[in-house]
Amino acid sequence: MTKTLLAYGDSNTHGYPPMHARGAPGRFGPDTRWPAVLGAALGTDWSVIEEGLPGRTTGLDDPVMGRHMNGQDGPRIALGCHRPVDLLLIMLGTNDCKTRFNPSAAKITAGAAGLLDIALHPEMQALHGGFDMLLICPPPVLERGCLATEFFGAEAVGPLAEGFAALARAKGARFFNAGDVIESSALDGVHFEAEAHRALGAALAGVIATNP
Repeated sequence: MTKTLLAYGDSNTHGYPPMHARGAPGRFGPDTRWPAVLGAALGTDWSVIEEGLPGRTTGLDDPVMGRHMNGQDGPRIALGCHRPVDLLLIMLGTNDCKTRFNPSAAKITAGAAGLLDIALHPEMQALHGGFDMLLICPPPVLERGCLATEFFGAEAVGPLAEGFAALARAKGARFFNAGDVIESSALDGVHFEAEAHRALGAALAGVIATNP
């Protein structure tokens, strides 16, 4: 029986390319986006659903982009639409690093905890007959290019991996540090280059295939 994987994230899950200028539209194709690369590597045993919204946070209403960027609402909708899900991948935290949110590693980790709590709720688990979770820590933000002012101070927030790893252990979720295999683009400091998408998709496929 084919298993279903739901990839829940922001613009880097959506496949938004690094930007030369703010507002430049674009999206990598399915041969490049990491969830699609992951699905191709896993083969016909898995169906991968891409649920990436550019601007999404772990749990913050964005006064500029809108409250729908609050990532706490999305899991209920996505998990309600796409059941049954066998594996939920969550990669958020990058947009929380924007200056207007007064970010800290502890606050971002708390937002990720809220996402895991929603997914772990007994009623949500029962809807799907139970599903596993993989919490992915995004690579650190770099203050570069056209997004540098929006992410002013983001580098001082520090790495999120330690807190995310401890959170995953506490909640019984699996953990993967994307920063171990890729970096944010030097062009805008936030998005992933095509090579990084492919590397991340391949790395995650190896993790999932080893422990499906």
